[in-house]
Amino acid sequence: MESIALSLAIIILLGLLFNKIFTRIKLPGLLGMLILGILIGPYGLDWIDAAFLNLSDDLRIIALIIILLRAGFGISMESLRKVGFSAVKLSFIPDIVEGLTVMFVASYLLNLPLVEAGMLGFIIAAVSPAVIVPQMLSFIDRKMGTRKGIPTLILTGASVDDVVAITIFSVFLGIYGGQQINFAWEFLSIPLSIITGVLLGLVLAVILLYLFRRFNIRNTEKTLIILGSAILLKNIGDYFNQYVPVAALLGLMVIGFVLIEKMPEVGLPLAEKFNKIWIFAEILLFVLVGAQVDIYLAISAGLIGLVIIIIGLLARSIGVYGSLVGTNLDFKEKIFCILAYTPKATVQAAIGAIPLAAGVASGQLILAISVIAILFTAPLGAISVQYYGEKILKPEN
Repeated sequence: MESIALSLAIIILLGLLFNKIFTRIKLPGLLGMLILGILIGPYGLDWIDAAFLNLSDDLRIIALIIILLRAGFGISMESLRKVGFSAVKLSFIPDIVEGLTVMFVASYLLNLPLVEAGMLGFIIAAVSPAVIVPQMLSFIDRKMGTRKGIPTLILTGASVDDVVAITIFSVFLGIYGGQQINFAWEFLSIPLSIITGVLLGLVLAVILLYLFRRFNIRNTEKTLIILGSAILLKNIGDYFNQYVPVAALLGLMVIGFVLIEKMPEVGLPLAEKFNKIWIFAEILLFVLVGAQVDIYLAISAGLIGLVIIIIGLLARSIGVYGSLVGTNLDFKEKIFCILAYTPKATVQAAIGAIPLAAGVASGQLILAISVIAILFTAPLGAISVQYYGEKILKPEN
């Protein structure tokens, strides 16, 4: 117990310090926390107790739940109307273009079977909501780019992007394992999971609305009720996934969205509460993601892994730009969307090791390239989004 408590103290104190240092030198604070995680994790100084690391997956999920709830509070019906069909295109096209490109390039350069290269492609393709969402919320809070709904466009597109990537990855993993795959059902499961996730979120939001209207509950208690309910929703989604696909993380955003639309007098103070909780959750999330990164494994994948990732990012960029054709965004704003769609971190840390655990022949190589993707794109994406966004996103009058 003492070791777990000590690990938590180290993560909090050094996390705040690194966040402050990197912010002071005009770099994203999350970059400092990622680097700290790498330094004090099991592949660095090994200052984090093994028992604490065993809780890492659950803690990262809780942190992700908190930021997705906060994202829901940051989305309005008006901003959703602005982004419209463009958000749908951004949810699918860049992800599929990047995943397939990485699959074919990796198959050619690494001489991998297409099925194993497909697993790699769609692990790499998933964009990181943990990196993107806090930055987009910062722009929304300052009303930068909100006249055209740009931060909301990226928020909504990125939240579905992961559903698509993980679903297609699961298809390739199933094929490798010799399962009988019903392709029509698997691809139908993508929109179905989105619908069921939204419905679950709506049901929970309606229940919460009833409670908050019927009973006199303090805002702090409301915040805890929402957080506990959201964790429950995530677990219900995971349970039903064995029967019906459920995008539970998308449902979490629906909760905040419904509360802010139907009870703004309650939703706005709750959004502030979640902002404060996020200060703690952010440290846990990024330090623990960094601690998952095996720098030596990344080095073992060599330059060729980096080449594959860069080619994949170029393909994703074409997919993002193509998805935005016909919108009212100018060229610089489209480039901003491309940059915002580059960071990888949470999904790669969560599922990068699954092929290795499943006995896939190239599992070690897939994990190594997943690690490179985090090391290369998370800092690059975070820095470029912060600097370029400040320059080109116009404040709403």
